[in-house]
Amino acid sequence: DIMNSSLLQNVNDYSVRCPLAEHKYLGSRPNLTTTMDRLTKDALLAAYSNGQRCFSAVNLIGVELFEVDLRQIDLQGSCLDDCYIPYGNLSLARLAGASLIKAHLGDVNLYGADLSGAVLKEADLGRADLRGASLSGASLAGANLSGADLRGATLHGADLSGANLSGAKLEGADLTQAVLNRCNLFRATGVDLDQSRCDRTTILPSGHNYGR
Repeated sequence: DIMNSSLLQNVNDYSVRCPLAEHKYLGSRPNLTTTMDRLTKDALLAAYSNGQRCFSAVNLIGVELFEVDLRQIDLQGSCLDDCYIPYGNLSLARLAGASLIKAHLGDVNLYGADLSGAVLKEADLGRADLRGASLSGASLAGANLSGADLRGATLHGADLSGANLSGAKLEGADLTQAVLNRCNLFRATGVDLDQSRCDRTTILPSGHNYGR
């Protein structure tokens, strides 16, 4: 009962293509931000309120979007390093290949979002709702995911080295080949480590040991 059938249908149905969705930054950190269009908070919100959802490959570094409702927005390959979006609603958002280094995403709603290949190094995702989200191949090294809800999320091949997942909910989450060295899983629930890559630097949840 992690994700109901209606959410799964919404995720499957949300396949509107953006003209820039296949740009060269997709799946890797967009480090050439000088080639991106700089978008201000006001311009983004105005365009979104007028029905636009595609904002692929835009520069939103440091943007402040406290408590915004941007559900189903497409920001694939965009740069949102140091952005401030706590308590925002980004459910079903498309953020594949986006850069969110040191982003402030505490308590954000990323329910069913696509963050595959995204760079979230040292990002704050404390208590974030990431149920059913795709984080395959994402870089979450040093990120704060304490208390986050990751039930049903896909973290296949994600880099969680040094990340804090204390108290996180991981029932049904796919951690296959996820890198968990130096990761803190204290009091995390529902953790399946069978196919993950952890070592003796990993702080395991109760009931797990290195001789599994």
